[in-house]
Amino acid sequence: MGRMGFDFTQVGKRCDPLTFSYAWKDVVLYHLGIGARADELDFLSEANGPRVYPTFAVVPAFAANLQVLSGIGGNLLTVVHGAQRIVLHRPIPAEGTLSTIAWVSGIYDKGKGALAIVKTETADRGGPLFDTEWQIFYRGEGGFGGERGPEAATIEIPQRDADFREEQQTQETQALLYRLSGDINPIHANPDLAKMAGFPRPILHGLCTFGFVGRAVVRHACGGDAAKLRALEVRFAKIVFPGDTLVTEGWRSGAKVPLRVTTRERSESVLTHATAEVA
Repeated sequence: MGRMGFDFTQVGKRCDPLTFSYAWKDVVLYHLGIGARADELDFLSEANGPRVYPTFAVVPAFAANLQVLSGIGGNLLTVVHGAQRIVLHRPIPAEGTLSTIAWVSGIYDKGKGALAIVKTETADRGGPLFDTEWQIFYRGEGGFGGERGPEAATIEIPQRDADFREEQQTQETQALLYRLSGDINPIHANPDLAKMAGFPRPILHGLCTFGFVGRAVVRHACGGDAAKLRALEVRFAKIVFPGDTLVTEGWRSGAKVPLRVTTRERSESVLTHATAEVA
């Protein structure tokens, strides 16, 4: 075991495949959780599929991510979500049974904290479907003398007006709705536990913000065609509260779309190092 309670022998070990079965109602519930509106009916009605936003990938992979994280130790009370990446191989079906394999690719010493990187691969009967990468930061768990690990690549924001800008109002109940898709961490629902974790009130899931941004990218950079979103990655820089207004800006530059995500209420970047890859 590492000095800070991490079991480094678990790095690189792949978990047994975990299955995730879902129906169209689960997809629609997720879409409502990330703010889908009535004008996105193709994503909200079984009569139209429904079509699936690519960010749904984090839902089937969530349990496998938790399983391998629980195996490495560390103080889970210090955990915050640092960054997220998804890569799509083909459109996600509206219902089915998926199989996910996960592993911790590294545990790194960032000084003030430790960083664990979890990778997953998900497939169905048709073959590989999507991959995810989760960067999980353990506050105060660094200083054990390990490697610092990879640094986030710099995302260059063009010095011109954005090609698209969308304001999306989250609801006071947004976190309560999003948690029904699997992440029931009480800091998103219970005011007392949120304060114990150092927040003035319950905060919005980072992956809920991630979904809001994915919707904006599909709408503006993919012409509404979710199949054109091939990858999305972000770093979670600041917390978002239910009720905040998310402002997503994007700059089209070939297949890569650099993104800037702020809140109208505080004019601060809540996601950084954000980029989408579109067909």
